[in-house]
Amino acid sequence: MGIGPSTKETSLHHFRDPLLEVVAEDTDLDLMGIIIVGTPDDNKDKLLVGTRAAALAECMRADGVILTSDGWGNSDVDYTNTCEQLGIRGIPVTGLNFSGTVAQFVVVNDYLDGIVDINKSADGTETNVVGENNMVKVDCLKAKALLKLKMRQKEQHDQA
Repeated sequence: MGIGPSTKETSLHHFRDPLLEVVAEDTDLDLMGIIIVGTPDDNKDKLLVGTRAAALAECMRADGVILTSDGWGNSDVDYTNTCEQLGIRGIPVTGLNFSGTVAQFVVVNDYLDGIVDINKSADGTETNVVGENNMVKVDCLKAKALLKLKMRQKEQHDQA
């Protein structure tokens, strides 16, 4: 398993990142920054990068995080660990990830309920069409709405 052509994001996609646009134009959210984390080969390092990214978000006092991934399979280990590390720290997390029908997360935890599947192929599989299965504005709007809901729920829980 790994990253195939349809889940790869092109350079143009990065220059016109739909998630950045969706979050930046929302006046209810304060875009604090973007953390870019690689996907190490070693499991120990995979757990380390997810833990460090979550600790950084905690130090920044982030009220919520939208986590994205441009891979699947082995990349799920650090992706799901980062979701878990954010959740353990009480930071609401949603995200965007290619799941499809046959490529479900290879590891799971209790913090994956806000992940939007960016699969676009009719049969839910990875294809040979470059950029077919990456996030688009609608996916980003869904993740943002889920994050705002989770943030509101956390705020209400904290006030109770």
